Amino acid sequence: MKHPGDIKENHKTSDLRLSPSPRLRISESRWRVFCAIDLPDNVRERSLRHISRLRDALPQTQASWSRDQIHLTLKFLGEIPKSRVEVLSQAASRSVEGLSPFEVFFEGTGAFPKHGPPRVLWIGVTDAGGKRAELHARLEAECAHAGFAKEQRPFHPHLTLARLRNPQGARTLAAAHKELGFERVAVTVSELLVMRGELSNEGSKHTVISRHLLRKLDQ
Repeated sequence: MKHPGDIKENHKTSDLRLSPSPRLRISESRWRVFCAIDLPDNVRERSLRHISRLRDALPQTQASWSRDQIHLTLKFLGEIPKSRVEVLSQAASRSVEGLSPFEVFFEGTGAFPKHGPPRVLWIGVTDAGGKRAELHARLEAECAHAGFAKEQRPFHPHLTLARLRNPQGARTLAAAHKELGFERVAVTVSELLVMRGELSNEGSKHTVISRHLLRKLDQ
């Protein structure tokens, strides 16, 4: 299992006379993190083909596409102190104890919100056996026990394909997205990831901090 300390960061040495502002120092000591389930290549490739067809059909619509950063987020924590990342990894590890790998299904398409201009395009997730819901509940409980805020909103699992930046053309794009659909595909969930997200003008970069395998206690 990888830990936050395994990730090497390159920092330029600063002249003491040019020390950063207090606000900058605070920003550098915090990581934007989340817990997620990674996707196999076949689901990722199908999602990218879906995105490509939408972009080709409606190139003028302004949207931020997920592309290579597609995953199923179970808990988004936002920015937390870097010193707390290891605590989060330990909570994630406890949440999978005794859980065997399980199947979920990715199928169907939709948009958020239900009313008004669409802002998010998504692919649905079906949890027939209830194991995904169990993992999510255990993760929330362990994170809360570790001192992280519990999510108060209902959890609606989905893969985010795009965030629409402009209402103009949004309804047309959402309609095309729903018309394309997404044929059902089964995915075996065998590990939970703790990940770091870094935002920049070039887009977002995601790095795996730690991996937590699902397996029975006797394995």
